[in-house]
Amino acid sequence: MDFFPDNIKEHKGEIIGAIVGLIIGIIILIFGFFKTLFVVLTGIIGYVIGKFFDNKMSLRDYLDKILPPGVR
Repeated sequence: MDFFPDNIKEHKGEIIGAIVGLIIGIIILIFGFFKTLFVVLTGIIGYVIGKFFDNKMSLRDYLDKILPPGVR
């Protein structure tokens, strides 16, 4: 019985990735590729905006982080 919890802890990322892939695959089959792509992209944008507010980072700090030096 102790095999499963240790194995799950060891391969947590792989299990989460497989579940997310399965869910996205089912959504693509139900709604189609472009609708699913739209939902995934808006989810990513929401995550980035949420992370931006959680870190209390200013817009300038964020742009300095993602753009190469000297570009504004």
